[in-house]
Formats: sequence, structure tokens, C-alpha cells
Amino acid sequence: MHADSAPLLDLAACSIRVRGQVQGVGYRPFVWQLAHDLGLTGEVANDAQGVVITVQGPQVALEQFVIALRADAPPLAHVQEVEPVWADALQNWSDFTIALSRGGETATGIVADAATCEACLAEIRAGSDRRHAHAFANCTHCGPRFSIIRKVPYDRAHTSMAAFEMCESCAAEFGDPADRRFHAQPVACPRCGPRLWLESEGGGDDQAPVTAAAQLLRQGKILAIKGIGGFHLACLADDTEAVDTLRRRKARDAKPFALMVSSIAQAERHCEVDEQAAALLSSHAAPIVLLARKTCAPALPPGLAPDQDRLGVMLPYTPLHHLLLAELEEPLVMTSGNLSDEPQITDNGEAREKLTGIVDGWLMHDRDIVNRIDDSVIALDDGAPMVLRRARGMAPDPIILPETLACDQPVLAMGGELKATFCLMRGNEAILSQHIGDLEDAAALADYRKMLMLFQQLYDFVPSIIAVDAHADYLSTKLGRIMAEEAGAKLVTIAHHHAHMDACLAENSVEADCEAAGIIADGLGLGSDGELWGGEVLSGGYAAASRVASLPAIALPGGGSAIRQPWRNCVAHLAAAFGPGWRHEVPELWEHLPEDGAVKVIEQMIEAGLNSPLCSSAGRLFDAVAAMLGIHAEKLAFEGQAAMALEALARPYVEDAKPYSLDTIVRDNTGVWRPDLAPMWREIARDVVAGKTKGAIAARFHLSLSSLFIELLDRSGIAARGVPVALSGGVLQNQILRRSLRTALADRGVRALTHQRVPANDGGLSLGQAAVAAALYNNGQL
Repeated sequence: MHADSAPLLDLAACSIRVRGQVQGVGYRPFVWQLAHDLGLTGEVANDAQGVVITVQGPQVALEQFVIALRADAPPLAHVQEVEPVWADALQNWSDFTIALSRGGETATGIVADAATCEACLAEIRAGSDRRHAHAFANCTHCGPRFSIIRKVPYDRAHTSMAAFEMCESCAAEFGDPADRRFHAQPVACPRCGPRLWLESEGGGDDQAPVTAAAQLLRQGKILAIKGIGGFHLACLADDTEAVDTLRRRKARDAKPFALMVSSIAQAERHCEVDEQAAALLSSHAAPIVLLARKTCAPALPPGLAPDQDRLGVMLPYTPLHHLLLAELEEPLVMTSGNLSDEPQITDNGEAREKLTGIVDGWLMHDRDIVNRIDDSVIALDDGAPMVLRRARGMAPDPIILPETLACDQPVLAMGGELKATFCLMRGNEAILSQHIGDLEDAAALADYRKMLMLFQQLYDFVPSIIAVDAHADYLSTKLGRIMAEEAGAKLVTIAHHHAHMDACLAENSVEADCEAAGIIADGLGLGSDGELWGGEVLSGGYAAASRVASLPAIALPGGGSAIRQPWRNCVAHLAAAFGPGWRHEVPELWEHLPEDGAVKVIEQMIEAGLNSPLCSSAGRLFDAVAAMLGIHAEKLAFEGQAAMALEALARPYVEDAKPYSLDTIVRDNTGVWRPDLAPMWREIARDVVAGKTKGAIAARFHLSLSSLFIELLDRSGIAARGVPVALSGGVLQNQILRRSLRTALADRGVRALTHQRVPANDGGLSLGQAAVAAALYNNGQL
């Protein structure tokens, strides 16, 4: 029975099961201290399901003990369940002890890596402490967790710290329940822990590697720095030549670089940092946070974030980072250590091999990175966090779904092709992998396979249901089909945009039987009718969703080529809006398009339907408008480049802007409401010819798209029903569009649901797939 219904005895005994993220976070010493404070006897141990406690003593003290197990848990712990079973029988215990870990069926959580705590930071800064300047200081409140674990229970022998035998002093701390390093599995000191060194063209430096590395950075050099989850490439952020050299050597022409600053105060020199941003930067996750650049800030090279008005900023999150930043006066560029779009390098030998010619030195150590994990990226959405990339510090923390969605069959959801993740669902707990990358890259696919095997091992997970994207050619879908066949699991295929919608519903704890709707805007994905979607209004819920409205289906000339070359989308949209004579109507408009020969080829492809599938993509619409304004019209350096530049241009003009005209919205022969975009394109054309600024045109376009989606909601009757509306898909990471939609929905009394804990982009697909599969199974449809 529960604590509040325990028998009223002077003395009692209790067996308690604690589930959640309660290993590797100082939970057992917390329990030990709590029991001693309350005068209780018994024992506590880790096992594969979490923590198990057997305790006895005065009943009132036991009741206080049970309540405190959740209420006063350590900072990194996330307690999901505390299940006491009361008994009258007492055992002959004279003390409360911490017992050895036990085995069993794995059900406990694995804790994410955590940024250096203030206590450890104070020690590495104190000249008198034995861990002064120690680059690997940690305790139960901070340090590596997921990145070093090979299997559970989370004991040192199951981590990459098994290679380092503790010295006598560390062993004493490790064995003392009153010490904050009690059973901190990565505990070490300069005598017994990992070794740090610098390799460079001028030779190595083992005596003062951090100081030598800082000297190289001040000389304009580029370094590879081994962190918790992989290598970073670093240079001084205010050194224009170094930044340009890094871009050239890495072949990364335009994608923004992240910055690492030494403090909140240094971040404030360059960016707007409010209370919410400061809290995110300083959190245990220590993510990259997108912050608005100050116009009056000290000059930083434009090459840090071309075409952008925001910078990705993070604080040091390991002792090594703190020691290095303490040697420097300016921020560092800190970008993933990899080639092109390959996964981040984790191995010392691979770093030497692949980064030669890119870096001038390597700051390395000999603690193995078992699990690759990138930096998390978060934007602020009117004060609330919005995750763009869920990785270090966040994964694999579980997401708890509504009890009405709980499934008694283990579900594996394979995610998509880009920004790939997968999701393990058991009961009402969803465990998302970290961001892995784009599976079109062979190295990323290999990493996806490796992580999938690791998670199944760590969680002792054998799926009964495997959910995949409807796109048969996605590599995640192909792998899921093979796994389902080999394991005899049920396979369920889920439409791309339904998964987007359900991911948003699930993380917002919408109940399983709730009616909902979704505005889903992204690049493209396969719809339930087998065609390419990307700008949709859906109505339904977890088990089913139908398309009630959509952007017009426009040709995608060249398929993948149109995704990389925005001018092709511009031609397709203009031809659809103005008809066959579009190029002669306003000749001044087409200065950003290629010569007539190339344009004619695209026209012919569209007319013949040759490799020009129809697609209702919001992402491609952004590309088309950007191309018309001469913004990255010829070729994109990375996905979303044109749309991100368009948003940055629009931001200063939004407050005074008004949407373009959208006169005609009709139902097609399938009953789907679709708009005619020709009036908008004609007004954009007039503004271009009139010499209006690109930012003003971009702002009007953003508000036009928002107004269009709201009008589609009105026409379809969704707004009048007042059901919650999920805003999902990669395009809905656009701050202007998202805010405008949310405001318009609020004016109609409609609750807008947005992403905070999982990405709106394809990184959240696997959560949505798992939610759909669970709902289908619970409804008897699988």
C-alpha cells in the first residue's frame, strides 16, 4: 500500500522500488544520508530496473523517508516512480548500508552527460586542491555518463573509465557515502586519471598542454579538441583569417559556426541574453543556445554565421573547456570535428588521420568516447526552450507520455532519413536516441546501426512492433523492414506528416482519445496518398489523421536537384502562377535566374512531367521566394540556408508588415482545401520591380504564409471546433512564422502546441512514429 495508508505501527519495514534516472547521479548516497538522518536501518542497491531499498524503523520516519525519495532527489536524478510495499516483519539490521549492484531485466534510465558543477569547478581553480587544473574532474552531480557507458548497471567496470585504476585517495572518496564522489564512476585525479596532451607540427607538450594549446590559438592556428562526445574544431572567434581558413579547410562554406564563451558576461558582450537564455546556457545540459546578435557588439567576423542575425553560443561544459577558456580573452569557434557532413570524430587515431591538413594541432586525452554525441541546440520561443537538435546533455533522457498512450508491447520507431533518430517505447516511456545525422552518408548510417544495437543492449530491448516512415527508399525504413522480418515483429508504416503531428501531441501530453489538428510545414515527405507533401493541415489524432487542406502541389523539377538549387523552384512557382508566358510578363524579375536555355529545359521538364513530381512543400516555397530575391538562388550550401537567410532579413520589418493578397481558396476533387498563390506572386513581383527592400518583401511573405494557414484552418472548420493545433515540421522552427500562427490561433481561442523537448524537424519523427504505433496497437488495429 502507499505511504499515506501504511498501518499505524510504532515500528515498520518497507521494500521500495525507485524507477527513473537514478543511477550515476548520487542517488544511493542520498538515500544513505536520508536514512541516517531519520534513524533508519536497511540497505539500498542499484539493479537493472533502478534502485531497490529495504528499510525499517519508526513508521513516521519511514513515511517521511518515502516522501523525500522523490521530493529531495539529487539534481541530476529524475524519479518517475516510488513504489513502497509495507510489512510488519523486521530484520536484524543495526545500520543502513549501500549494497552491491544487482542484475535483472533492464528497465532503468541512462543519464545524459552533465556540465561541470560549481563544486568541481572551484576545485580545479583552487591552487591548493589536489585536482587543481585537472581536466577530468567530476562527481555525482556532473561529468560524463552516456558518452562513456557500455552496458548497465552503470558501474565503473562497464564504462571507459575501467582502464584507469583509482589511486588510494580517489578510492577513499569513491567508497565514502558522505562524499559527493561516492560511486561517481568516472572519478579520478591527476595521479590516476586520464592523461591530456597536445600534438602539433612543433612537437607535443605533455607538461602544460592547455597553455600550449591556447598559445597556438592566439597565433591563429586551428585545433582539434577532444571533448565528451567527440572532437571539436576550434579557433579564435574574432580572428577573421582563422575563421575563413577553417571554413576553407573543412569545406564548410556557409553553415553557421557555434561559439564557446567563457561566461554569461562574455556572451552578453556579443548577444542579447535574457534570464531564460542565461538559465539555459548555465543548465546541466549546457546546450548551444541561439541568441540575437547585438548591433553595437564588438566586431566578430561575418563568416561566423553568414546571412544570420543570431549566433549559436554555449558555455564551457567540461573542466578542459574551462581551463582553456580561462587562458583566452575572446570566444572560441567550437564546431564539430568531422569531414563535411560525416559524424563527429571520436577516436584519436581517426582524428589524426582525417583531420591532418585541416588542423594545426590536436589537444587529446586517453579516455575513450564510447558513444558519439553532438552538442544540443536550442532556440528560445517567447521565453520557452525549443529544441532544434537533441543530443549531449539531453539524450537519452526519457520522455514520459500520457498513461492513456502506454503500450504493453515494446515499440521501436526508426525515424526518417535526415536528422535521424530512433525511439524505444516501453509502457509510457519514450527513449529517443541522440541526433545521429543524415543517413545518406555512409558513416552516419554505420553510426545509426551501431547506436541502435547499443540501445537495444543497454535497455535489454526486443521490439514487438517496429514503426517506419512511409517512404520505402529511406534507409531507416529499409532497415526497419529487415529487422521486423528477422525478429518476427509487427511492422507499421506511418505517413511522414502524421508522425510530425503526433510527436508534437505526445510531448505536450495530449491524451490518446483527444481530437486534434496540425499545421505541418517542412521540406517534403511522403503523404498517405503516395505523393510528396510539405505544407499541410491535418485533422485527427494519434491513430489516424486526414489531410483537410494543403499548399498547392507544384512541380519539383529535377527532384533532388530542385532541393539543392532554389532557382528551379522559383521557375516552377512562377510558371504555375503566371502561366506559359511568365517570363515575358515582367522581364525585370528574372535577373537571378540562369540563362534562357537552362530555364527552358526546366519548363520542358515540367510540361512533360519528366522527373518533376508534384510537391506541396512549404520549404520549397521559401526557397522559391528567396531565389526571386536573389538569395542563394543558384545553389544551397546546406539544407534551409535560403529560408534561414530570408527569416533573418524579414525580422526587422515584421512589426510593420502586412500580408500579401490570397484571394482564392477552393476544394480540389479530393475534398482538400487549396489556395491559389498567383495573387501573392503578382504582388511580390510588383514589390521587386518597385525596388522594395528584400527584408520588407520577406516579412510580407512570412505573414502571408501564416495568414494562409489560418485561413485554411477556418475553411476546414478546425478553428471553429477549438481543438488543439500542433505546429510541427522543420519550417515551423521559423520564429516569425511560428509566433504569427500562435498569435492568430490565440485570437480564435485555439490552443497552439509547439515543440520544446524534441525537434520540430525530422529529429522528432521517431517519437511521433512510436506514438502512432502505440495508439494503433491499443485500438486493436495492429
